Amino acid sequence: MVALVAEGLSNDEIADRLFVSPATAKTHVSRAMIKLGARDRAQLVVFAYEAGLVRPGWQT
Repeated sequence: MVALVAEGLSNDEIADRLFVSPATAKTHVSRAMIKLGARDRAQLVVFAYEAGLVRPGWQT
């Protein structure tokens, strides 16, 4: 989930990729933010890069 946010995908695009509803994707993103203590999606992106979940130039 966090890696998909780091790719720059919207909640709707994440929902399409994971075959869930947009509301479910939004809930998952919100809960990831809470669990990681991120105040916004940008902090999730930083976390994803620092954790090695994504690297510059990676494409999925």
